[in-house]
Amino acid sequence: MSPPDLRYSKEHEWIKVESEGVAIVGITDFAAESLGDVVFLDLPEVGAQLTQFEVLGEVESVKAVSELYSPISGEVLERNEQAIENPQLV
Repeated sequence: MSPPDLRYSKEHEWIKVESEGVAIVGITDFAAESLGDVVFLDLPEVGAQLTQFEVLGEVESVKAVSELYSPISGEVLERNEQAIENPQLV
């Protein structure tokens, strides 16, 4: 069951719109499970400008390297440093 407050892309990213025009972006459970053990996560720097449907980073697992796509355009306000330091959290 998918949470009703998330919107999904065909590339398996999701977005949750918060208050005041702030959004959280992530990947679906299906994508995370398909990747297997994640060993590296590359996310954009704070302040980076993202364009909808363009590559924003990549995730590397023992199985493959996959590009991450931005479901919206905007500026990166924060990034998940814990996931970068410990990619297995994905």
